Amino acid sequence: MTERLYYTDAYQRQFDARVMRRTEGARRLYLDRTAFYPTSGGQPHDSGTIDGVSVIDVVDEGTTIAHVTAAPVIADRVSACVDWPRRHDLMQQHTGQHLISAVFADSFGYQTISVHFGDKMSSLDLDTNTIDLHEIREAEARANALIAENRQVVVSFEHATDATGLRKPSDRDGILRIVSIDGVDRSACGGTHVRSTAEIGVLLLRRQEKIRKNTRIEFVCGQRAARRARADYEAIAGIAHALSASVDEVPGLVNSQLQQLKEAETAGRRLATEIADLRAREHYAATEPDANGMRRFAARLDTGSLDEWRSFAIAMSTLPRAVCVIGIGVARSVVVSASEDSDVDAGAIMKRVTAAEGGRGGGSARLAQGVFPDDESFARALPLLGG
Repeated sequence: MTERLYYTDAYQRQFDARVMRRTEGARRLYLDRTAFYPTSGGQPHDSGTIDGVSVIDVVDEGTTIAHVTAAPVIADRVSACVDWPRRHDLMQQHTGQHLISAVFADSFGYQTISVHFGDKMSSLDLDTNTIDLHEIREAEARANALIAENRQVVVSFEHATDATGLRKPSDRDGILRIVSIDGVDRSACGGTHVRSTAEIGVLLLRRQEKIRKNTRIEFVCGQRAARRARADYEAIAGIAHALSASVDEVPGLVNSQLQQLKEAETAGRRLATEIADLRAREHYAATEPDANGMRRFAARLDTGSLDEWRSFAIAMSTLPRAVCVIGIGVARSVVVSASEDSDVDAGAIMKRVTAAEGGRGGGSARLAQGVFPDDESFARALPLLGG
């Protein structure tokens, strides 16, 4: 059995221990005591060193904890050191999560159903379909007010039958480890935590997304929040500089330019359609009808985009008794269109030819599109399609 020193003192950074067992070429160690927190409850494992060798994983195996090291450790008694900046950062995130979960539960009745602590961003899933911006702002403000109040965070051990007032009932029997934030929260938890809310520093709620019937909210605490806020500011300041505006003016200017861009794209599409229509009528007029009065325009091209020629083919299909076949060599793609009075089914022809030549494609009777795997199949397909 491994004595878990972090259960009673999350601030212990160094410790000595006896190696009870080692496997995997002395790279997997089982110690009689440890301050290293194993991956558990959504919280990542600690890092650090054992006899100067890097610890790359810490695994909870029930009554024992395995320490995976970057190289063999052969001594029977070892000295270990926990990576304190990483540990304290995770303590801030975990205590911050308890705090914001309690705020969401007390203020809005939203219960936390799962949590995840990442190296850059943490998240919690709440049992609600959606959360509006007003609730996000209110919860964030309330959490930061409680941080500023320097509420004490205390760890206690209580029997499950006596552990009342828990935010989330525990299904475990026997002795529970309870983490309490004075006047705010009581939760059964085996993770590492700071001693007071003041040590969380600051809490920042960020992106939210719908996960099935729940809502996931990303958050950062402490120095992470400060770094993230700095990065956000520098990104916005860069945009402001490019727009020759102040940071406060950026949202309005960006929205205005997005609207102008949408209007320009709409105008561009309308103009492209008009150009395609004019070109189609020009080529239609220059194409001699066959004995049945059908005008067949066929071309193999290596310039222009697929979208451009697709618009041209659509315009051709609106003209009387017309069939259009265009091959775009650089893309090995073919567009086929046929007017309604042509008695030609473009989709059926395309489906038949792509199946025969190993290509992919299809479409409607009026317009079809296909792509072929190589130059040879593309060249064979064109005449089969009428090109």
